[in-house]
Parts: sequence; structure tokens; C-alpha cells
Amino acid sequence: MSETHDPRPILVTGSAGFIGSHVAQVLLSRGERVVGLDNMNEYYDVNLKKARLERLTDHPNYHHVHADLVDRGAIERVFSDHRPRRVVHLAAQAGVRYAARNPHAYTDSNVTGFLHILEGCRHQHVEHLVFASTSSVYGANTTMPFSEHHSTEHPLTLYAATKKANEMMAHSYAHLYGIPCTGLRFFTVYGPWGRPDMALFLFTSAILNGKPIQVFNHGRHQRSFTYIDDIVEGVVRVLDQTAVADPDWSAQRPDPARSSAPYRLFNIGNEQPVELLRYIKVLEDCLGKQATMDMRPLQPGDVPDTAADIEELIQAVDYRPSVAVETGVARFVEWYLDYYR
Repeated sequence: MSETHDPRPILVTGSAGFIGSHVAQVLLSRGERVVGLDNMNEYYDVNLKKARLERLTDHPNYHHVHADLVDRGAIERVFSDHRPRRVVHLAAQAGVRYAARNPHAYTDSNVTGFLHILEGCRHQHVEHLVFASTSSVYGANTTMPFSEHHSTEHPLTLYAATKKANEMMAHSYAHLYGIPCTGLRFFTVYGPWGRPDMALFLFTSAILNGKPIQVFNHGRHQRSFTYIDDIVEGVVRVLDQTAVADPDWSAQRPDPARSSAPYRLFNIGNEQPVELLRYIKVLEDCLGKQATMDMRPLQPGDVPDTAADIEELIQAVDYRPSVAVETGVARFVEWYLDYYR
């Protein structure tokens, strides 16, 4: 149990999702009561979401709500019925490229849906809202490593734009209503129970089935690949440390990572970026099978490289990701072969 021993639950949205299901498990394992919310949409394999959820629903301290963020009445009922003391908001319309085909799904879930979460936090006096943002907000910025103190005014995709909107919306609620809000900019997350639309999942499936893998930018770009356990540890540490106003924040020299309101932004990811070709080589070694690579140019909307400056998170909660890609990819492959045996 956390140090407050408060019996009110923690609300985890997106609890059937990749990161959300892992976060809910860790919170349950330390004695928290958890209310999970997910709409179980068909953006990717619903059976995988159901399997993730099955790991939670047998726990006596877990209660699941099947609801959509866009359903204002449903979200209001979740907050009024369960009165969560803290919220981890991870539900969203995921995926960068899907926005080109279905842009309204992003504004519905990621903007309107987020407003409903903010309103719930406001009316139930939630102690702390931790919400998912993304490294994609850095967009056209090429200064490495990405820092929370850098400008994020030039997103390259609608997905990134909606997450940038989330950051600004949360700040307005922190300022107007004193709701402590912390945004986490996730860098490429991977690991067991991951999303089928992400590279590691797609590569593994293709290699095992003898199909070529599409390697964009000829595999020469780097990513701050971050193992799921390292991500979850950071999320929970941040959740436990409520955002507070920075008394030294200057309106004449405004720092985007902090505020005179109870609001913080953090990068959360691995400090050691890995080139995609090396990532693929590690996967080949784990599978004992070589990939056939279909080399492609960089896709529209993709940034050439990502590298996380996590000094702020280190200073705030002593966050230190420790899982190397060799270990993390091996764990994913072990899970994948077992799950799809």
C-alpha cells in the first residue's frame, strides 16, 4: 500500500492496453485498489486486449469498467461512483500513421476524451493526474537529446498534435483549478504483451513466417527503445510524487517543463538510443533466424531520430532505466513464442 493508506482507488484508463495493463498489475501487487477503464476498440486484436485483461480481472482489488472516453456520461459516472484519489490516464487512440486514414478517432479520444478526464478530476478533487504524452511532440525539432525545455511547437502528425493539446489542456486545468498534473512523454516502448502495430511485433511475426520486413530510412535512424518494466517503474514513481508549482518559475522566461501551477512534464525513456539495424540484429539473434529486409525511405511524419534527455526525471524520482535491448528483446521473444505457440 502507498504511504497514504487511502482506501479510495486509483483509476487507470487504457487498462487493457500495453502500458495500462502493466501499470495496473504493479499497483495491484503493492496493495492498491484499481479501477480500470477501457473501450476494447478494434484498432488492433481485441483478443490480445482480453488476454491482458484476464490477468487483472481475477484480482479482488480490481474493478473493470467497459466505457469509451468520448461518452461523457459514462466517464462522469466512473468518477462519481468510484471517487478515485489518483488517475493514470493512458487510454488514447494510438498509432501515428492511422491518423491519416481516421483523423476523427484521434480528436474524439485524445482531445474530447481527455477533456472528460480533466472534468472528472476537477469535480472529484483528484490528488494527482498522470497522463500519457509522447516523444512525437518534438516533431521537427532535431536538437538531440530531446529535452522538456525544448520547443514542441512543430508536431509532424495529428497524433502528436493531439498529445501536445493534452499537455496544454492539463496545464490550463492545473492553473485554473489547482489540479496537480504530470505529463509523461513516452519514448518507444516495447516488451511482452506489446502492441501488434509496433515494429518489434511486426518484425517478429514477419521473420518467423519467412516474410520480408519493411525497414524505413534504411534502418539508419535511432530510437530510445525503452523496456516496459522500466516505463512502468517510472510511471508509478511519478504517480506517487504529486506535481507542485515551481516557486522560481518566471513568466518572463517561461520554462515549458514547469509552471507556477502544479504541473510538470517529463521525458520517460532510455538514455541510450539504439540504431534500428542493431535492434533488428538483436531480434534475429533471439529468433535464430535472419530477416529479409525491404529497405524503404523515411515515412512522412516520422522523425529521423529520438533520444531522451531524462535528467529531470532522474532528479525528481531517481528514475534509472536498466534493461538493455538484448535482454528486453529476448524477453519479448520468449513471451511471443509462448503466447502464439
